[in-house]
Amino acid sequence: MNDPVNSPKHYTNSPSGIELVDVIAHLNYCRSNAIKYIFRAGCKDKTKEVEDLKKAQWCINKEISMLEQGRILKQP
Repeated sequence: MNDPVNSPKHYTNSPSGIELVDVIAHLNYCRSNAIKYIFRAGCKDKTKEVEDLKKAQWCINKEISMLEQGRILKQP
């Protein structure tokens, strides 16, 4: 059954069968979003694949910046 609100196709399109929410639930905002954008890059809209990867890059750069400034705790 297609559920566009709770389980849209791009949430479950991995050949591994992994639902991403189960992985990122344990990470902070920037890290989880970076992984989300990489994992789903181009899945909703193939023409926005590069944009999705740039969003992931932004999240990673933000995480690095906050770590360097001591604004967040390092994850184990």
